[in-house]
Amino acid sequence: MENDAKADTKITPITKTDAEWRKLLSTEQYYVLRKEGTERPGSSPFNNEKRDGTYHCAGCALPLFDAKTKFESGTGWPSFYDHLPDAIGTKTDFWVGYPRTEYHCARCGGHQGHVFKDGPEPTGLRYCNNGIALKFKPAEAS
Repeated sequence: MENDAKADTKITPITKTDAEWRKLLSTEQYYVLRKEGTERPGSSPFNNEKRDGTYHCAGCALPLFDAKTKFESGTGWPSFYDHLPDAIGTKTDFWVGYPRTEYHCARCGGHQGHVFKDGPEPTGLRYCNNGIALKFKPAEAS
């Protein structure tokens, strides 16, 4: 896991004022995406989502995860073993008293969750995401 304060430069960052974010997001989304909060485990409808598609940032609609990388982690939050290229940035978070790797949307900086080294192959990583920080777009039927 890389630990960089900024995301890859291929994504053009967007910025908004605090007032603009408050107007755009629900109270719960604002708390998670802009204040690095955490939703209650088991509260996301995405825990049971099984369709093909893409998970996007709820703040700016940047595609973050392919549904093919989603797995049942048993944690109560949607979990993925890999992210889409250039979609996230990371930083070290000491909020719980020890270092964890927080990840955020590469475009708007919205907090998504934390990544842990206890996921399945092929990466061995678990991107533990707040469902409220995501929007799901199902794959189009062919």
